[in-house]
Amino acid sequence: MANKPKEIVVVGSKVKEVVRAAGLRSDGELVAAVSEQVHAMLQAAINRCTQNGRSTVRPHDL
Repeated sequence: MANKPKEIVVVGSKVKEVVRAAGLRSDGELVAAVSEQVHAMLQAAINRCTQNGRSTVRPHDL
């Protein structure tokens, strides 16, 4: 069974707004790439949290 695509967890319009504010344009795949990075960050935070025996993910886990 193939892995299902990960859900987009960022607000695309806000990502594009940040890029636009810098005077640049964003590629059509940028939002998905940012979301993928957020998924990776969250997974690392989840791993750290569980390795430390906690059940609450905290900002310092990032």
